[in-house]
Amino acid sequence: MSLPPPPMASARPEITAALMAETGLDEAILRDLMHRFYDRVRADPLLGPVFAPRIADWPRHLERMVDFWSSVALMTGRYHGAPMPAHAGLPVTWAHFDRWLALFRATAEEICPLAGAALLVDRAGRIARSLHR
Repeated sequence: MSLPPPPMASARPEITAALMAETGLDEAILRDLMHRFYDRVRADPLLGPVFAPRIADWPRHLERMVDFWSSVALMTGRYHGAPMPAHAGLPVTWAHFDRWLALFRATAEEICPLAGAALLVDRAGRIARSLHR
């Protein structure tokens, strides 16, 4: 008999629970999404060379990305960082963001429930536009 997964850590448990119910997203889905998505990013001929020299500790980076998307999608408050400075000065154009979004959308649509994928893709587009500016 397997045990149920532990509840998702959240600074706002009621909001997180409502968003999880509404979107079908949870910790396991977000973790799977980040791992599959970044496997694709790393293998991508346009995006891989941007990430390869900048991320030495992929397991740590993936955990930060799970925390980030948990905060973005489920309002858990788990991510503590500053994404704008981390991305400033990267050698990227809108073509990189467009490719990133295409891979993200395809992966989210494969892994997530429909409502969850729609939420994540919407937020990813907003973030990409903000970072591109």
